[in-house]
Amino acid sequence: MTVFAEVPGPDRDAAGPAQELAGIDAPDLRVFVFALFFVFGGITSLNDIIIPKLRELFTLSHASAMLVQSAFFLAYALFSLPAAAIVQRLGYMRTATIGLLTMTAGCLLFIPASQSAMFGMFLFALFVLGAGITIVQVVANPLISLLGKPRTASSRLTFAQGFNSVGTTLFPRVGSTLILGTIASVSAASLTGAALDAYRVQSSRAIVHTYLGLAAALLVIAGVVWTRRHRLHEAQDQGATLAVALSLLGRPRFAMGTACIFLYVGAEVSVGSLIVAYLAQRDVWGVSDVVAGNHVPYYWGGALVGRFAGAWVLRTVSSGKALAGVATGAIALILVAANGVGAVSGWALLAIGLTNAIMFPTIFSLASEGLGARAAEGSGVIATAIVGGAVVPYCTGQLADAAGLHVALLLPALCYAGIAAYGLYARRPFAAARGASGEPVRAG
Repeated sequence: MTVFAEVPGPDRDAAGPAQELAGIDAPDLRVFVFALFFVFGGITSLNDIIIPKLRELFTLSHASAMLVQSAFFLAYALFSLPAAAIVQRLGYMRTATIGLLTMTAGCLLFIPASQSAMFGMFLFALFVLGAGITIVQVVANPLISLLGKPRTASSRLTFAQGFNSVGTTLFPRVGSTLILGTIASVSAASLTGAALDAYRVQSSRAIVHTYLGLAAALLVIAGVVWTRRHRLHEAQDQGATLAVALSLLGRPRFAMGTACIFLYVGAEVSVGSLIVAYLAQRDVWGVSDVVAGNHVPYYWGGALVGRFAGAWVLRTVSSGKALAGVATGAIALILVAANGVGAVSGWALLAIGLTNAIMFPTIFSLASEGLGARAAEGSGVIATAIVGGAVVPYCTGQLADAAGLHVALLLPALCYAGIAAYGLYARRPFAAARGASGEPVRAG
């Protein structure tokens, strides 16, 4: 397990691993982690813009279009635990560099994807991009929790997620203009053969140009991170294994929290992915894809406002109770959107972003309480559950094809119900004490 060698520890044996890891005072590194949250949050949110673009280019059903999210978030299932192992061997900063370079490779793969005019190639590019973001996220979540006092970890992670929301608010607005704004009056459904391939290559250039710009920025960031690779003076322990990491699931609080990350990401991504198609419906707003895409930032902007406000609220309100409250609010908004029409239903759907604000950081913090030196292992296991973004949206898309978008929203509502239940379960603080055997025991 990675520990910080610079932490003084004359009473290390008595203090335990949690004291070895927590409480590092490094404001400059916190700024660096905030930047990582901004970057991978913004890039992830661009999927909501790419979905309607690729759906038009390849004449896809809702379920097939959701394969964009499936390819992207499948990477979390496959790379989260390996990323945690890399952190154990190389440390946080070097692993962050590897993640950023992998993200760069994913962005560059959009070039051959466009030239091939094949949907599968776009999915592969998104998979590689998702792999890089997985590695970066496995680094960022525990690192921001450890860079400060343990008592304020939930608040600090929520504040960091606020920068994630800055990215998710800004990137879709720019992406909507650059990508959706280029959709021509010609429809792919009316073309065949060579004409269709040529149309796809030409129309997908906007996607390529967008991701080439991101690749250049990621290379610069990777270079800066590499120059900071010795900043933490980390000492590595290479003894942890996959089985050891998965043994954390034997802790009910951690296991239920991991399951809720699956539900949360699945619900958040499902709603975000359906916004353009939902708002474009005649009985909702009846607007074009471009106009609907320009409203996606309102969804993510709600999370932005809520996260900065939530960082303050969580200093005084029980994390579990707050989680149960916002999950209940999300269910109420989905019921309005699922059963209503017109402007109210559209804004209700967008307002779900506000209720999402504190969910990920709060679930992560509640699940991670008491992990101490196993924080990176826990982050790897939890990050694996982000594969919910691959599973739930696809199932939601299948339901949308079968019964319509309004009915499909009920699946995310069920996910939020599970999160509300976990908030009530974890409302009491977790405390660890050492019994006569020296093993940690739960108190409260």
